[in-house]
Amino acid sequence: MNIQMQNLYEKASKPERLIIGLMSGTSMDGLDIALCKISGSGAETVVEVLKFKTGGYTNDFRAQIKAVFSKKMVDLQLVCLMNELIANTHAALINDALAEWGYQNSEIDFIASHGQTIFHAPKSLHQMDNYPNGTLQIGDGDHIAVKTGMITLSDFRQKHIAAGGEGAPLAVYGDYLIFSKAGENRVMLNIGGIANFTYLPGNVNAAEVFSTDVGPGNTLMDQYMQLHFNQFYDKNAAVALAGTVNTELLTALLNCDFFEAGFPKTTGPELFNLSYLDNAQKQSATTDLKHEDVMATLCHFSAAAIANAIEKCFGDDALLKVFMSGGGMHNPLLVKLLNERLSKAAFFTTADLNINPDAKEAVLFAVLANETLCGTPINFGKRQGVPSVCMGKISLPM
Repeated sequence: MNIQMQNLYEKASKPERLIIGLMSGTSMDGLDIALCKISGSGAETVVEVLKFKTGGYTNDFRAQIKAVFSKKMVDLQLVCLMNELIANTHAALINDALAEWGYQNSEIDFIASHGQTIFHAPKSLHQMDNYPNGTLQIGDGDHIAVKTGMITLSDFRQKHIAAGGEGAPLAVYGDYLIFSKAGENRVMLNIGGIANFTYLPGNVNAAEVFSTDVGPGNTLMDQYMQLHFNQFYDKNAAVALAGTVNTELLTALLNCDFFEAGFPKTTGPELFNLSYLDNAQKQSATTDLKHEDVMATLCHFSAAAIANAIEKCFGDDALLKVFMSGGGMHNPLLVKLLNERLSKAAFFTTADLNINPDAKEAVLFAVLANETLCGTPINFGKRQGVPSVCMGKISLPM
């Protein structure tokens, strides 16, 4: 047997494993690195987050990603080169984090890498009958494995699409394993660049689990701040709080086929971008709004997209426990608006469930890798968009 295959078998057979989960989202604020100790699998999964940090990206590196991100027309050579550069950069950030934490690379069993999404193209968005759902994440797993010396699982979304899903959201799998609780209906709301939620029924029946994207979280607000204020995001909603919501623009922003489509569904910055905002401003004759008023309206837009989706799924009288994660949970105006719209719901963060909400997405990919290595596909029944599969390609160090 190949020595690396023997190594893979032995590590997967351990009673508990050290797995590094990685996440770099559409906001591109850096690489989330979560060192997790995981035992068991399936319903017996137990996760402890030992260390977490976000490895910062330089402005130049972020600009290089943006050059190939969410564009139909790109330099194909640059895409090829960025596939390797992102992987090498992520590997260096992992090595630095482990040195900072006092760990040897040899102590870590596996890496679970989401990669960097550069284009998401579900059929609902591209609307071409002869083509399937598609998505593309770059940051090659082989390069990470070789540069760190660790077995790496990556490219998780392709199996999801191959099995009939849209490649997103994948949080449903980890959410179900980590956060389900008998006797308590929960909504796991992640407000990243795109907002999504997972519904976890109190009967813990996987066939009733429900997950969907709902629309923009931070992506439009972040893009607008970067363009007009040279700031990466609206810290503490300072700019939005200085403005006033414009109802005409808000109505135009909400006038989109995506919001009328059934659940589950996925989306991305390919739809919700500054061109989308520009079109809405032209349609509503609001092109002369102050930047602060636009930001206030964009914040109300994200809140409305999230609240509308939850109300459609559960009714406006639903007594839900909502556990938030993602950058949007740090936006006080957005959280206030959600509390007002969903007044019967009780809002928490995943910190109340012993998982750092900023680390949650990275932790979820560590759990997905653990299932591929040690588990079996969870039976989610025949629910559309949630195929019963384990995901991730395995890359060996040598």
